[in-house]
Amino acid sequence: MADIAIRQQSPTAFYIKVDPTDNVAIIVNDRGLTAGTRFPDGLTLVEHIPQGHKVALVDIPARGEIIRYGEVIGFAVRDIPQGSWIDESLVELPTAPPLNTLPLATKVPEPLPPLEGYTFEGYRNADGSVGTKNLLGITTSVHCVAGVVDYVVKIIERDLLPKYPNVDGVVGLNHLYGCGVAINAPAAVVPIRTIHNIALNPNFGGEVMVIGLGCEKLQPERLLQGTEDVKSIPVDSASIVSLQDEKHVGFKSMVDDILQVAERHLAKLNQRQRETCPASELVVGMQCGGSDAFSGVTANPAVGYASDLLVRCGATVMFSEVTEVRDAIHLLT
Repeated sequence: MADIAIRQQSPTAFYIKVDPTDNVAIIVNDRGLTAGTRFPDGLTLVEHIPQGHKVALVDIPARGEIIRYGEVIGFAVRDIPQGSWIDESLVELPTAPPLNTLPLATKVPEPLPPLEGYTFEGYRNADGSVGTKNLLGITTSVHCVAGVVDYVVKIIERDLLPKYPNVDGVVGLNHLYGCGVAINAPAAVVPIRTIHNIALNPNFGGEVMVIGLGCEKLQPERLLQGTEDVKSIPVDSASIVSLQDEKHVGFKSMVDDILQVAERHLAKLNQRQRETCPASELVVGMQCGGSDAFSGVTANPAVGYASDLLVRCGATVMFSEVTEVRDAIHLLT
């Protein structure tokens, strides 16, 4: 992608053109720009255009290509004069090619030169993984216990964490799985493996505790067992709390039991110490925060550049929500 071009009429009027081949640009100003706004390159707006919306940089004929980021994002429904506002009513989306017709790996970038000698202060775990935080993770085997876990997390934050200053926080790992599910169905390996592996997050320091209800099909022991492609998690039975255990007499009894288990793990986590680790030990997950007209020219390039730096250091970066790409999948292959 070429350098982003920014054009202005005055210190308060801007548009952003991403690629030299683009025939549209994005209006930057908070309240948009009014009809008659003129830019040094000769572009004059023929109508008010809101912030974040597209302006036609040239005359675009009916059925003509609308190009942004150097790619065709749609076709003009009718003739669009230069300086016009291009809203969704004027754009016909292109038809995405079928997945089974796409070539494989046609855009393989050259490896970037490595960066050596970069480090960070992390928490080394017994299994060799490295965390960036020191957290107590409370795993759940069924969604029915989420309310109790949320309640207990607040108590731990208020009453227990001050006693363990080296622990950064506590996280309840709630989900919508585990009750009346077919845990031995072929596709069940996906949620079971996911919940299982989250419990092994390096930030949890290998301290695993599980809260279950007791009647769920996905029992804690089955969850900890994992699947064929992940190792089991050895956990003492004292670190598993079943809310339907007959020893519990009322809600307070359940909460007290969870707090006792949590405090044992907090005491161990409090002994963790940071040490200098190579940047290659980092594993960073990226999450889409909600796209708008500016994310492609602000946050996304910044995150991409940072990711390149991390990968050059030997670190691992994972991008989620690839389904958000939708009709641009062919641009990634």
